[in-house]
Order: sequence, then structure tokens, then C-alpha cells
Amino acid sequence: MTDGDVRVHLMERFLAEGRPPSVAESAAALDASEEDVAAAYRRLQEQRVIVLAPGTLDVWMAAPLSAVPTPFPVETERGTYYGNCIWDALGIPAMLGCDATIAASCADCGDPLPIRVRNGELRDGDGVAHFAVPAARWWDNIGHT
Repeated sequence: MTDGDVRVHLMERFLAEGRPPSVAESAAALDASEEDVAAAYRRLQEQRVIVLAPGTLDVWMAAPLSAVPTPFPVETERGTYYGNCIWDALGIPAMLGCDATIAASCADCGDPLPIRVRNGELRDGDGVAHFAVPAARWWDNIGHT
């Protein structure tokens, strides 16, 4: 079992079930020990491929997917997923190669700002996406250096 095997399994399960697999679930599916899979999860976090919930081996994020509800729900023909931010929310239909509706809202006033992606293009969306923190600094801000 390689870290790549774990990564592929994690993403496939996340997409199929709408949640990432636990270490135990991944170990059983990959016919590997929980210790080996736990070590792979830690290495994937060190490589900034996934983010584990603080103090656990529970996958919190596997970009562009969030394991917890966020203000960026993405409805697709395969199911509803959550993006970690608007950038990730736009990445979900790109990753899946499908149409989507993102139920975004204005961070200032809360007004709905639905965004539709059709055939790989933005439709029916107005607004500005602002990234206040560069991606490299964002990672440091959640306590992973």
C-alpha cells in the first residue's frame, strides 16, 4: 500500500459517501494495518494533501472537499458536497466534470449569491471572490506548518 493508494481510496470514498473514510475503514478496504494507514494519513497531511482535525486522525479537508458543512454547499448530479471556500467550491464541479449549483452568499450582508456552473463555465453568478489570505499562509493559520 502506498500513500497514493490511500489518497485515491480516500477521495473515492469521500465522493461516493459524502464523507471521508476513517483510518479503520481505509485499512479494511485496502487490506492494510490501521497503523500503516494512520501513518499514510499523517504523511498526506505533512504533504498538504489533506488536513486532519486537530488532535485526531479524522480527515477534516481533502481539497476541494470539506468533511464538515461550510457556507459553500455544492449541489451536483452526484450529490451535495461542501467546498472549504469559494475557490474549492468551484473546484468540485471542475474535478467531477459536471454541472453544479453553489449556494454561496455575500459575506458582508448574507444575501444569496447562487453560482451555477454549466458545461465548465460560470453562469448566473454575480459578485467578487476575495482571497484575504494566500493559500500558503492559510495552511499556517490552521496550525499546520
